[in-house]
Amino acid sequence: MTYRVIQWSTGNVGTAALRCIIRHPDLELVGVWVHSADKAGRDAGELCGLPLTGVLATNDVDALLALDADCVSYTATADLRPMEAINDMARVLRSGKNVVSSSVVAAIYPAHLEPSMRKPLDDACAEAGVSCFTSGIDPGWANDALPLLLAGTCEDVEQLRVMEIVNYKDYEQPTVLFETMGFGKPLDAKPLLLIPGVLSFAWGGVVKVLADGLGVEIEELREVHERRPAPEKIDLGFGVIEQGTTAALRFEVQGIVAGEPRIVLEHVTRLDDDLCPDWPQPVGAGGYRVVVTGTPSYQCDVQMTARPGQGDPGVIGTAGRLVNAIPQVCSASPGMLSVLDLPLVTGRGVMR
Repeated sequence: MTYRVIQWSTGNVGTAALRCIIRHPDLELVGVWVHSADKAGRDAGELCGLPLTGVLATNDVDALLALDADCVSYTATADLRPMEAINDMARVLRSGKNVVSSSVVAAIYPAHLEPSMRKPLDDACAEAGVSCFTSGIDPGWANDALPLLLAGTCEDVEQLRVMEIVNYKDYEQPTVLFETMGFGKPLDAKPLLLIPGVLSFAWGGVVKVLADGLGVEIEELREVHERRPAPEKIDLGFGVIEQGTTAALRFEVQGIVAGEPRIVLEHVTRLDDDLCPDWPQPVGAGGYRVVVTGTPSYQCDVQMTARPGQGDPGVIGTAGRLVNAIPQVCSASPGMLSVLDLPLVTGRGVMR
């Protein structure tokens, strides 16, 4: 069966998703939404470095949603506009199209969403009989599907820790890096990410979906973080980190079970490989780590690489997770979905 797909946005993840859709043998691209006027009218292939497809991008939402499509891949950035993104997705769902998305990361586990945020999506799914699935790499498969697979082989689990250990020096998203995360700011600054409750909003769904998969209850979520300064100026090429300002960030969202942090989401983020040698170190260039303490115990490290000219492997892994899940999402029972609601997404069709 071939599924007709619309790609919504052509930023970093959107461009990678567009390429995945065009190249997937079981998917047919039928529409592309773009934000900027200069992209409207351009061929989808031109926007992602592939041959022309005959599908032209548009910023006319009504025309886009009038198209006959099975699914919309919604990847517009939503860090600073979560309700706007939710309303966009609800509108898509009401038009009778399933949604896969990386945008509102809290929706990785729908029960974690605030009722006011979840209701528009629940209502739209019920009204149109369609489904909505949020995923990516983190939050996403690196810290839900992979750790649950490992835990599913254990006799017992004492603690489950999921980690991102990455140098962000090439993460050319200035608003996210400098404003949301606070790099280049004084060590006592309060960027969006470190306002109390924001870490739990963004990554608490990861902790809760793991708890659900393990059959335990989270009593509370706790947030801890630590920052370290740049010993000298760091020029990223798209911004400068002055000496003494934030150049490394480590945080945890701890899921408390029986009074102890038993399920932990941790990020270790540097802008230079030599910073914070006492913090956890990556294997290779950086990536994701799952640590299962139990019987047996595991440490599973995922390294990400890409061929020259292919782009950021983490971005590709985010887009690929969404696009390759489209057939399963379209076949699922209507409603908001998590990793616990889908069968294994195997990458059917990507070996070519």
